[in-house]
Amino acid sequence: MQRRHPQRLPHLWLMTDERLGDALWPAMWALPRGAGVIFRDYATPPDARRKRFARALAIARRRGLILLRAGDVAMRGEMGVHNARGRGLRTRSAHDRAELVAARRAGADAVLMSPVFATRSHPGAKSLGPVRLGLMLRGSTLPAVALGGMSPDRYRRLRALKLHGWAAIDGLTP
Repeated sequence: MQRRHPQRLPHLWLMTDERLGDALWPAMWALPRGAGVIFRDYATPPDARRKRFARALAIARRRGLILLRAGDVAMRGEMGVHNARGRGLRTRSAHDRAELVAARRAGADAVLMSPVFATRSHPGAKSLGPVRLGLMLRGSTLPAVALGGMSPDRYRRLRALKLHGWAAIDGLTP
């Protein structure tokens, strides 16, 4: 059964990874209050990852951001999880209709559909494009967030799909 957190479900999401390095900090400070951050620094060793997460958490609290943890390593202060087990807000990734259905069945609060457009973080991955994304979302009631090559202009182009929001790495970093 899907849980509801309508007042807490951000419309804008920053996805992290190791490529960001210290550019993560100004990117987080630039996000509007209520935005979300999905911390995905999988390749960072556990101790360094915890320290980096703690710094992200401090910024998130000051800025009024929602900070989710991706991956299996629990983090102190996490406000939810992405593609993982845990408490709080839960999001999942989906790259096709079957994964969208699985996200709903798993009780996700939102699904990140990707890659909508070509993206640097997954070079060569086949993108969904607006038409395929729209067909995949047809009939779904799970709030969907577009990810992959996203920018404010591209999000506006997808307005007819009634997405809940959009997410990016490069599109939200200085």
